[in-house]
Amino acid sequence: MTNQAPDVSVSLSALISRAERAGKGAPPVERWNPDFCGDVDMVIRADGTWLYQGTPIRREALKRLFSSVLRKDEDGRTYLVTPVEKLGITVEDAPFLAVEMSREERAGESVLTFRTDVGDVVEAGKDHPIRFGEEAEAFRPYLLVRGRLEAALSRALAIDLADLVEEDEGGMFVRSGGARFSLPTGVS
Repeated sequence: MTNQAPDVSVSLSALISRAERAGKGAPPVERWNPDFCGDVDMVIRADGTWLYQGTPIRREALKRLFSSVLRKDEDGRTYLVTPVEKLGITVEDAPFLAVEMSREERAGESVLTFRTDVGDVVEAGKDHPIRFGEEAEAFRPYLLVRGRLEAALSRALAIDLADLVEEDEGGMFVRSGGARFSLPTGVS
């Protein structure tokens, strides 16, 4: 891993233009407290595929609609939440995938901005940290999108992010928006 940053070709404006929800925000699901209505046969696979009753959800607009009412609660489960219903779903890894990344310099600080597969645009920083999976010898980065919901970085983005890893006496890390995100020891 080098200390030199690669030329990340995705501009921030291009990334935002491809994100339909940029600036719109998600509904306030964190403030809704409906009764639990049971589980629904919906699965979000680790590869980003959404299934309903075993069938892939192919309409991107429907996937984005469902993603806007997702919430992960303190119990570790993920739910579809409306003002009147709370339905449990299965998430194999992270509910979202980060599919694009932009790197800019602002006021002498590196800022990494990500776009998810469901249209969220998120700047990594203290409010949206990057964490790394704890699997031995694995480089599996995640980005906090909203609430407790994370996006796993696609394999291509993980490789791009690996090129941004720095190292000092405190260990290996990535920085964005003035925040430092340390890699677990043993990950190379």
